[in-house]
Amino acid sequence: MDNKVFTDKVKITVKAGDGGDGMNSFKAYKGKPACGPDGGDGGNGGSVYFLGDKDMNDLLSFRFTSKYFAENGERGGTNQCSGKSGKDIVIKVPCGTLVRDFESGKIICDVYEDGEKVRILEGGRGGKGNVRFTTARRHAPNFAQKGVKTQPHTLVLEMKVIADVGLVGFPNVGKSTLLSKISAAKPKIADYHFTTLSPNLGVVRRYEKSFIVADIPGLIEGAAEGAGLGHDFLRHIERTRAICHVVDISGMEGRDPLEDFSKINSELKTYSEKLAALPQIVALNKCDCFGAEENLKRFQKKYGKKFKLFPIAALKGEGLNELLDQLTALLETLPPAERIPADEDFEFAESDNTQFEIFKDETGAYVVVGGLVDMLCRNVVLTNPDSMAYFQRVLKLRGVFKELEKAGCKEGDTVIVGDVEFDYV
Repeated sequence: MDNKVFTDKVKITVKAGDGGDGMNSFKAYKGKPACGPDGGDGGNGGSVYFLGDKDMNDLLSFRFTSKYFAENGERGGTNQCSGKSGKDIVIKVPCGTLVRDFESGKIICDVYEDGEKVRILEGGRGGKGNVRFTTARRHAPNFAQKGVKTQPHTLVLEMKVIADVGLVGFPNVGKSTLLSKISAAKPKIADYHFTTLSPNLGVVRRYEKSFIVADIPGLIEGAAEGAGLGHDFLRHIERTRAICHVVDISGMEGRDPLEDFSKINSELKTYSEKLAALPQIVALNKCDCFGAEENLKRFQKKYGKKFKLFPIAALKGEGLNELLDQLTALLETLPPAERIPADEDFEFAESDNTQFEIFKDETGAYVVVGGLVDMLCRNVVLTNPDSMAYFQRVLKLRGVFKELEKAGCKEGDTVIVGDVEFDYV
């Protein structure tokens, strides 16, 4: 894949399937047109799942398809046959994909492992058929329940690379060259800034051990504020267990290697204190170039006691064994990378079956809206006296009539509750 089309953050819309309506029907035999209720239940709507897939490298496919809707449940049938449930929708994402709610920004889940399946939205329940409403006093209910209607939700998918070691440093210091020498990865390498436009992963095998190294695109000063490729790629080192900081010790780019090192560490700290606290090994690259020897002495004098320094020449493969031995030993002492915890207080906003509001429209009618109304619309059949009696009873018990009077509703005024319009008495 061309690095230029790498996509690691997308916005999508997902929706669980609606529940199917219950059936209102009666058995009929020759000469006996109605012999008791036999309406079946509606099917449940399909749910929305995310599935970790190790073979996916980025979120490019979501740029072409941004809406993912599960199948609706079917309506209940006659002869007490239930409707067919809707099919679930399973959305494949790369391992290490963070799922956030777009409105609140809160974390819903971290799809961390290959094959991990996480349910994000549950399908709507199917409505009950009229046979389910028979009682000792009500032998022939002429109404059925509607299925639960679900709401679409906007999510943000954010890919965070899962790697043991992150290679960081200014552009063109040799990170891609180093990765190509220590692993089988084939990153794009050229002598200009921002050659790497996406994180390249390579598996390093050392004796009986192996670990994953990520070549993070070159950072620049101001990266933590979004300069260059800053914010787009700093997120990819948030999961790493250790950092290998690659420095061009030759200074051939016209920069001071000591200043480069200080600036990158400052950017890491600005972006995240946790990143700045990660164990850090320093690879002083291009030691075979003119001017490297003097800079190496300066660097060792200033940072030699605080960091483990490894002079290397990545292009020639010099000094890499010592560097790999140190990285392997370091990773043995560190805990494994952890998944990012979800926000425990997050819940998708669903309608509250007890909540309602009253407002007056332009015609002077009093309109009642809210979760209570949504529930009543599902359960009430306008043409059935029993169902309408239930409707009136709920309005009274939930205090709707009292609130209407407080709002100024008088006898004879029009009241609208969902699809029901009546004169207030």
